[in-house]
Amino acid sequence: MPKFNMNWVYLAVIAALAFFYFTNGSTDIQKEKEATTGQASYSEFKNFVNNGYAERIVANKSSETLKMYVKPDSIQAVFHKTTAQTGAEPYLSVEYGSNAKVEEFVDSARARGFFKGKFDYEHESSNGILNFIISSLLPIFFLVFLWMFFMRRMGGGGMGGAGIFSVGKSKAKMYEKGGELGITFKDVAGQAGAKQEIQEIVEFLKNPQKYTDLGGKIPKGALLVGPPGTGKTLLAKAVAGEAGVPFFSMSGSDFVEMFVGVGASRVRDLFQQAKAKSPCIIFIDEIDAVGRARSKNPAMGGNDERENTLNALLTEMDGFGTNSGVIILAATNRVDMLDSALLRAGRFDRQIHVDLPDLNERKEVFMVHLKPLKLDETVDVDFLARQTPGFSGADIANVCNEAALIAARHDSPKVGKQDFLDAVDRIIGGLEKKTKVMTEAEKRSIAIHEAGHATISWFTEFANPLVKVSIVPRGQALGAAWYLPEERVLQTKEAMLDEMCSLLGGRAAEELFVGHISTGAMNDLERTTKQAYGMVAYAGMSEKLPNLCYYNNAEFQFQRPYSETTAKIMDDEVLKMVNEQYERAKQILTEHKEGHAQLAQLLVEREVIFAEDVENIFGKRPWTSRADELLEAQMREEAEKMAEERTKQLEAKNSEEAPEAANTTENPETPDNPE
Repeated sequence: MPKFNMNWVYLAVIAALAFFYFTNGSTDIQKEKEATTGQASYSEFKNFVNNGYAERIVANKSSETLKMYVKPDSIQAVFHKTTAQTGAEPYLSVEYGSNAKVEEFVDSARARGFFKGKFDYEHESSNGILNFIISSLLPIFFLVFLWMFFMRRMGGGGMGGAGIFSVGKSKAKMYEKGGELGITFKDVAGQAGAKQEIQEIVEFLKNPQKYTDLGGKIPKGALLVGPPGTGKTLLAKAVAGEAGVPFFSMSGSDFVEMFVGVGASRVRDLFQQAKAKSPCIIFIDEIDAVGRARSKNPAMGGNDERENTLNALLTEMDGFGTNSGVIILAATNRVDMLDSALLRAGRFDRQIHVDLPDLNERKEVFMVHLKPLKLDETVDVDFLARQTPGFSGADIANVCNEAALIAARHDSPKVGKQDFLDAVDRIIGGLEKKTKVMTEAEKRSIAIHEAGHATISWFTEFANPLVKVSIVPRGQALGAAWYLPEERVLQTKEAMLDEMCSLLGGRAAEELFVGHISTGAMNDLERTTKQAYGMVAYAGMSEKLPNLCYYNNAEFQFQRPYSETTAKIMDDEVLKMVNEQYERAKQILTEHKEGHAQLAQLLVEREVIFAEDVENIFGKRPWTSRADELLEAQMREEAEKMAEERTKQLEAKNSEEAPEAANTTENPETPDNPE
């Protein structure tokens, strides 16, 4: 016999009530269909009664309506139909306002002999119980049924296990086969070192006996560490795709809920599912949400749900069998905040650093993201890779997408190199604000400021090579200078001082050649101050505090690792360092003030100038390596091509705007060459 289920009782009660309701309702409807009915106003009703058409009248006090049943010999006069057409006992439905007036009218009509039938009030005693059940009890039954339905759905069919609301169940999304993701190592460009190290995890999953026969143990976890957008999550998906094993994906924030004990329950449920699907991979993205270092001084009587979840995670990672085939991958960009117990060997045996791509890796990333785009012959991947130093994989993907959008905005059939350059400028500097209103004095002040940056960078040895200078407002900046920074592993004191001097060149140019200073150098001063404090407090590059580093990474440390006297010395050293570089910048600008003036005037006229224009004014840089020469040659070639394109565009625009004027004017004025 099948097991008894209370749902059968609920369904039987609801079915009986529905049958009872619809059966009575259908009977009433059928009775109404047997006779013709109609609507009449109260005045018409009085006329019909006075004419002697009424056979009997039935009133309803609750609804204030009455039914006037018509005599058989008066059907033709009232309905204009025969008795065969109207059926037995046809009536008119009439709305009235007062029971007393109806009774008074009926008594008057009866006294005058117009109405000899029966007048009565309608009683609905037969449907009273049903109406009470329908109106009062049925909504309660419906709410109880709805509550039971959702309780069972949310509780997973029972009251045990993770609780009736199933909040303790794991929210991890499982891919039965990693191939469902459609991502392999071929889709991950660059990161050769990280891929080489993580490929061993794939080998562990595919052929674990190869390692266990030699006495080795499969690593339990690998932590992917790196800046945002470098491809940590993509690498984890590629591991699952290559290994062809079940893949559990979950975010660190999915463990934490408002209910106490939910996080720990979800951790246990996740590992229980993973053991059942072994060998498999568990991937926890942004693990710092749950794995943050535990406090040594918890609140009195408090219950930290995050710490309980972390404790459960630590227990599970060190609890299942060594060769169970469950490998944990986690990703974070805040490894310094993770608990030390989580990072120890036996839990996360490996820390795989996924850094920002270098020049060659950026080229590989571009090759991946350029595949779906329609490119023309002007696109050079090497040039694009050099134009995007410090970009992550996500930034490069954004560049490619922005370039395609810009090309589509210009109705271009293909994406060109200029579209990519505009996309890089858009991402770095922001959207051009060509409609921003500036006075001529403000425009010239901005040109002098940006020319100061370009001049100082040209005459300092370790400054980054200049690419272009613009005074077109972008984002929050009124002007900008683009450089091609060299990817140095180490930064020397001389290189950092040259960079500070270049940053202060704009403020120095304003003071020397404008006569007053403005707020335009706020960002330059902020970067200079931070760099100076970093050199003094962290790198030990000052005269009075040499070889000392006051960097403190200890969490819950509320006291500075130096005294007030040392803080005063730091402030004095920073002020001295910044002032020295400021005076140096003014000296360089004074020595080359004529070239600076030409550069500023060129900026006012064109708004955008390139390294070639600076070289025409100042000559070659005094410090130029072979690599810089090659770069400058390529930049010169690019600037020439862009100048030719701009000239052609301007000529085409002029010819389209005034073709007739050029033919009819006797002495046409020759337009100035924008180059």
